[in-house]
Amino acid sequence: MPRAKKTWGEKMKAKPPHHVILEKDFAGIPKGSKLHISCPIEVAQALKNIPTGTTMSIQAFRRRLAEKNNCDATCPVSTSIFLKIVAEHAWEEYSLSSSTKDIAPFWRTVDASSPMAKKLSFDSAWIDLQRELKA
Repeated sequence: MPRAKKTWGEKMKAKPPHHVILEKDFAGIPKGSKLHISCPIEVAQALKNIPTGTTMSIQAFRRRLAEKNNCDATCPVSTSIFLKIVAEHAWEEYSLSSSTKDIAPFWRTVDASSPMAKKLSFDSAWIDLQRELKA
């Protein structure tokens, strides 16, 4: 019997952040670099630290996470996955409360026209709305 699909809330509880030393070049990051592997909870918290009304590219967001964790880079692959988890979980929470007050403001890094936004389960116009509202 197949297992029930995890909820976005359950996916938020992934492994804690950790670091690895790259044994070979990876995604434009050179061999020997100290690579930070984040987690959804850390990503959500870092999004809340971006000032209200401002935006940041995903690349700048990854650099900030790397610096905070004394690493050379943050994994681009896992960060994208974790951003999607955070966004979907935030949308679930928003759908229940109709408030953005306590949810991770993923729209500060995820642009509505980005490939990532196109993969979300909700209309990316909502991201544009949050940016217009300077949320």
